[in-house]
Amino acid sequence: MTQKTIIKPARSAPAAGPYNHAVRVGDLLFCAGQIPIDPATGELVGGGIQAQTERVLQNIKAILDDQKLTFAHVVKSTVFLTNLADFAGMNEVYARFFTADFPARSTIQVAALPKGASVEIEVVAHY
Repeated sequence: MTQKTIIKPARSAPAAGPYNHAVRVGDLLFCAGQIPIDPATGELVGGGIQAQTERVLQNIKAILDDQKLTFAHVVKSTVFLTNLADFAGMNEVYARFFTADFPARSTIQVAALPKGASVEIEVVAHY
């Protein structure tokens, strides 16, 4: 049986519930959905969709960095938006982090996200 390794990066904000930041199984890293929480304060960042997306992707980067991975290792992402009208603003920031060989992606509108966030992103990366 493949071993499951729990990932809790020191540079990440504490989990907001009974989950881990990421779990490694074999050559795959499954990252929990990240919302725009500032790890320094534990609070939701202010600003619009672009500021929130930037913080979310920085939070994902902290997990990837902890595992010596980059956004180039991400094979799948799922974006949750509370308003699909924010798609263009989210996409503009997203494209700065995923610069080539974009992963497969789904984008879903949801009724609400934890702490009143406008965006949440989860990723799966390959070692």
